[in-house]
Amino acid sequence: MLENLKAVLEACGSSLARVLKTTVYLKDMAEFPAMNEVYARYFPENPPARATVEISRLPRDVRVEIDAIASLD
Repeated sequence: MLENLKAVLEACGSSLARVLKTTVYLKDMAEFPAMNEVYARYFPENPPARATVEISRLPRDVRVEIDAIASLD
């Protein structure tokens, strides 16, 4: 998911470093620690503001979805 987000941002002239806020949708909040560990690898310093919520069902039955707001160059 985060690799895809990174590619989309770069294609638009932005980057993960320019992300201001994310919303993480989890199918099961028990997976928060694992998600948080991966998330920290992509945002190692000054991570963006984040909201994380549990959702009963996501499109295509995925377990996590992330949306982001980022600035452009």
